[in-house]
Amino acid sequence: MAPVETHAVSRELSEFFQSPDDLLKIAAFRKKLMKEKASIDAKLKSGVKEQLDATRDGLKKLFGTRNNVQVIRDEMAAVDSACRSTAKDVKMFDQISRVSLVHRNFAQTDEIVQNLTELYDKLDVISDMLEADRQDVLGPAPNLLAIHYQLTQLEAFRNQMMLQAKSASADDRNTLSRYFQRLNKELAIFEEYIWDIARNVLPIVRAGNGTAVVKLIKIAEVEGREDEKAIAIKLVKKAARLDAAAKFNSLIANSRKIKHYRSTFMTEIRRSIEKLFQDAYEKDRDSPSSFLEELQKWLWKDLLRIKSGVVPLFPPDYNILAFYVKQYHKSLDETLRRIIDNTPDAAFLLTLHAWLKEYRESMDELEIDPELLQPPLLEGREQSLIDDYLKVIIQKLDEWTSNAMATDAKAFCARNEAPELDSENLYGLDGAVLMFQIINQQVDVAMESGQSSILAQVVKESARIMRKNQAEWIKLVEAEYKKHVEKPDEAPGGIVEYVIAVANDQIRCADFAEALGTRLEPRVGGKYKTMILESLNSAIDGYLDVAKKCTQTLVDTIFNDLKPATKLLFTQTWYSGAMSQVVETIRDYMGDYKTYLNPSLLELLVTDLIDTFLINYLNALRRASKLRMPAAADRIREDISDIFPVFSNLKPAQEVEETLEVMEHIISLLTASQSLVFLSYWPFAKKHGPNLQFVEALMKARDDLDRSGVSEVMDSIKRKVKEENLGERKYLTRGRRNLVLTLVATLAAEEPTIMKKIVIQTGFSAFLGR
Repeated sequence: MAPVETHAVSRELSEFFQSPDDLLKIAAFRKKLMKEKASIDAKLKSGVKEQLDATRDGLKKLFGTRNNVQVIRDEMAAVDSACRSTAKDVKMFDQISRVSLVHRNFAQTDEIVQNLTELYDKLDVISDMLEADRQDVLGPAPNLLAIHYQLTQLEAFRNQMMLQAKSASADDRNTLSRYFQRLNKELAIFEEYIWDIARNVLPIVRAGNGTAVVKLIKIAEVEGREDEKAIAIKLVKKAARLDAAAKFNSLIANSRKIKHYRSTFMTEIRRSIEKLFQDAYEKDRDSPSSFLEELQKWLWKDLLRIKSGVVPLFPPDYNILAFYVKQYHKSLDETLRRIIDNTPDAAFLLTLHAWLKEYRESMDELEIDPELLQPPLLEGREQSLIDDYLKVIIQKLDEWTSNAMATDAKAFCARNEAPELDSENLYGLDGAVLMFQIINQQVDVAMESGQSSILAQVVKESARIMRKNQAEWIKLVEAEYKKHVEKPDEAPGGIVEYVIAVANDQIRCADFAEALGTRLEPRVGGKYKTMILESLNSAIDGYLDVAKKCTQTLVDTIFNDLKPATKLLFTQTWYSGAMSQVVETIRDYMGDYKTYLNPSLLELLVTDLIDTFLINYLNALRRASKLRMPAAADRIREDISDIFPVFSNLKPAQEVEETLEVMEHIISLLTASQSLVFLSYWPFAKKHGPNLQFVEALMKARDDLDRSGVSEVMDSIKRKVKEENLGERKYLTRGRRNLVLTLVATLAAEEPTIMKKIVIQTGFSAFLGR
């Protein structure tokens, strides 16, 4: 294979196989190539057949012409021989021949003078008849044959005169030419008229004037025979001896121009078909779907009329039905290619895909020979329409959703004004609604195709775009929050409001995606149903991930503002009361969150808020180097009492109590005497696990225990943990969607407690501190 061909093949393969997942498409790609190969083979077969038929007909005519020339040559030789023998046998033959020639010349001269005298009168009559017939090109053309006969006679006379005038002077020839100008004009008008008839064969038949077409066919046949005679005479003049040819005046006088009327007749029909499709295309150039709709109104009517009305008018050797069908098929194919080259919208590609199937079925109903429909429309690459449709859909979806995403992202980063409020008075952005409007429109178009595979691909690509937007939102939220924390003076305000808007949009999008799945589920089955639901479920999970990211960012925003206050925990300042700032800050933020955040997200955020509060509080407690007892325990009780009303206003009090229950255990550990610490530790360990590092840190921080006392307490705790085999607990990682697996898993695992998070964070912090 040549290097250029190898490069072309490599480029084609690289465009088709762009990712490992595309390897799954090898079978489909091979099938597509096989279809294209079959289409090319059919096209070549049809072309070769046409060429063979044309060559066969040409050879037949050539052999027939050769035989005719040979017969004429033999006859002329016989005539010449007879003439020579007569000249020898008959006395005074030369005188008789000269007298005969003089008489013939007198007769011809008289005829010429009479014809020249009557020429313009005849032309007046012809002109009137021609003008009458031309008034209605779809009419019966009553004078057509008479006009043709008279013009043919006058044309023959003109040819004879011009041939004889070759020996005259230039001025005489010019004078004679000017004399015949009017005849030439009438001949041109006549030909223009008959070709108008040729271009309107079908309308003429519809008008009930098929006899006009028959007359035109008769004229073409007559002119065809005259063409054959003229060609034969020219061949004879070349083949015969000049002295023999000179004895036949007809050979000298005949200077006919070959007209090829039959060929021109068929060419004009072909051009009329091409113009028919060209006009239809131009009429609906900007609306390909309208073109197909209009095509349906006349295409099948035309073919039916051709079969019933046109075919009977033509001789069988014209094979006119095959000619019309081939030309309609070819012109339709060229028009469809023009439409495809202009990159029509995706909906039209699906419409065209269905229409091509209907086209084949309709041709079968009309009993059209399939050989006449080769090569198939668009070379049989109907599957490529689906591929093109999906490419257009992907391109448009990417373009439209990217524009919507860019608009929202620009507003999110600039934050020049507050986000818009929806009908529920919740913050939101415009992009989510716009994106799903676009997706639903394309899904509706795909559903109209009636093909589950197309619908599944559209949903899959839509889900891919959803996940792409989700990844962009996560990166954008992270980047803007980082700017808000690290460069607060440079970052615009409103980060909280816009993160709330993004979070709300994710829930809205998840609802849209779930509604889409519910709408599509009953309409598809089998593997396509699974494919659609998996794609949408994946997208829904992604939206929940972004929503989770947003709520965590909102919580992080609160505690970023609380850093100065949390740094004071368990310091000397803390004993005099440092929780008021924490309480007021949380209450202030939560007031906005509760007003503008989706209620389902608010519930999730409150849970994360309480957990984050406990993590920060317990980590600060673990890092405390010294706790004044019992003042520290009393201060912790007061802190919990201060924060409890805030949380219970956001979540049921019983649930808040259950979450804060760990603080009761910790207070019990801090207030227990050295000998009774173990009794307080045991219920804590059963609920939250051993947490030996955390407990040891508490014991060391108590100022009422010395080092030996701490060692004694920890030894007894460790010994009891070992005896009871009280290791780290197994915890369940809760899934979002598979509730059945979640319920089964709870039989062998339990929910992680807040202390698990403390242990994980402490271990990670220790790793970073190494």
